Amino acid sequence: MPPDIASLVPQSGPMCLLQEVTQSDAHGIVCRAMSHRAADNPLRCDGALPAMAGIEYAAQALAAHCALLARDATGEPVRGLLAGVREVKLHVERLDEVEGPLTVRASRLVANGPRLLYAFAVHSGERELLSGRVAVVLQPGATT
Repeated sequence: MPPDIASLVPQSGPMCLLQEVTQSDAHGIVCRAMSHRAADNPLRCDGALPAMAGIEYAAQALAAHCALLARDATGEPVRGLLAGVREVKLHVERLDEVEGPLTVRASRLVANGPRLLYAFAVHSGERELLSGRVAVVLQPGATT
């Protein structure tokens, strides 16, 4: 049974954007989301959900991955701070116009103590909507 996404990310209520973890291993995670279509999505601006909001979807997938790895290693939750986003490529202007679920992939590229680097991509079916890299710094004492 897949883990409850709300137990893996620090966001709650409507800000918890992902619906489920569909795949996870030591190298990455794949999540599914439908919240991009929700009228009450907290990232909407003037009724639209800009593609840049996909970075938050990726950050939540990354957080879920770190939490799953920490659970496997120590049983303790781990928290981190988004330190930077690089090489973001947007292939759409808005996410709320995308029909069907979003597939959010995050793959760990580097794990150097508390510093992590992930590549991410958000898809709808075979179509890539956005991609990039995210750097995260875990709280002191936390490593995964």
